Amino acid sequence: MNAPMNPAMLEALRLTREGRLAEASALIQGALGGTPFTFTAPTDTSHANEVPLGGDVFLQDAESATVERPQSEAKVHRPQAAGASTHARRPWPGVDADALRTQWRGFHGPQAEPMPSAEPLPDGARFITESFTNAAGTRSYKLYVPSGYDGQPLPLVVMLHGCTQNPDDFAAGTGMNELAEKQPCLVIYPAQPACANPSKCWNWFKPGDQQRDGGEPSIIAGITRHVRDTYAVDPKRIYVAGLSAGGAMAVTMAISHPELYAAVGIHSGLPHAVAGDLPSALAAMQQGGTGPVGRQARKRAAVHPIAAIVFHGDRDTTVHPGNGDQVIAQCAGAAPALGGRNPQMTVEKGQVPNGHAFTRTIHHGPKGPAVAEHWLIHGAGHAWSGGSAKGSYTDPKGPDATQQMMRFFLEHPQG
Repeated sequence: MNAPMNPAMLEALRLTREGRLAEASALIQGALGGTPFTFTAPTDTSHANEVPLGGDVFLQDAESATVERPQSEAKVHRPQAAGASTHARRPWPGVDADALRTQWRGFHGPQAEPMPSAEPLPDGARFITESFTNAAGTRSYKLYVPSGYDGQPLPLVVMLHGCTQNPDDFAAGTGMNELAEKQPCLVIYPAQPACANPSKCWNWFKPGDQQRDGGEPSIIAGITRHVRDTYAVDPKRIYVAGLSAGGAMAVTMAISHPELYAAVGIHSGLPHAVAGDLPSALAAMQQGGTGPVGRQARKRAAVHPIAAIVFHGDRDTTVHPGNGDQVIAQCAGAAPALGGRNPQMTVEKGQVPNGHAFTRTIHHGPKGPAVAEHWLIHGAGHAWSGGSAKGSYTDPKGPDATQQMMRFFLEHPQG
């Protein structure tokens, strides 16, 4: 693979190949700003030629390259642990510790965030914890039922959280439940447990979790159908959205289940099936639409066009912004308006008062209506645009992605 690597990671790779595992691990931990620890060499030698990245994650035989960081990046809400230093640590000359932390988060997910405090629900509203089991496994989920629900068919939105997040955190950060009160809809938040992924990331990069009838897609679709069949749901208005790893899985859900989901919302995500393991996942996250990543995205394009709305910060150093373009191209499928040589596009510039500027590119179908939107948020990093500081990985200075996604969804019923 040709994914860029930080000099400290390269040095750790060299030490590991020489069998100096303790020094390699200390190098990685120090660059990440972690506290000192005592390393005990494991008796298991099955990973003797691999670089440990935490938990059960190892990087094999990565090639050398350099890491480039944007000149600036928007500040996102990442609650800091008590007692943590606010000063960047640069223990080795020429090593950018911030860049290494960003690279680490791409593999391992962001560091754990505190659980948001539960807020009182509106009278008549419910936020229910349930679980679903099929042959692929069991996942818990939370379902928000708005106070305005009285048995009438409502739209249904499935929200897939990012790494280290959970349903409560994601609901608090996106504000989707509050919007569901204003524009009544049911909202599902499936939960990825640590036993399925140490950082609670959806396994978008595993082949077994990229197929329609197996793995995590079958579980998420099963949850969707169960809620659809249990509550009054408008079957033409079922949607799926996600952030980061959840955004990548949302694309997989839309492409693998086009009869179930009418449209998809992707925030800071990646195309469907552009990676098959962790090294190729890192390459896709860092390279965006260049090289084999773009070719793989085109190879896995949707058979039929999928209505898609994409948000991405142009200062995102965790998932390259070019992935947003690839998601749009992949969801376009065979649509002449998107996949042909002369796509019909409208480009708009905007500015949030006291916040970020943005570019909104609208892709029109053959008869004029919008079939896809791409929001590029200038100066924003890897965070939910317009989100609330009550949740993790949000950027309140951006346009309101939650509101715009819902608007786009309601404009695109199934069929």
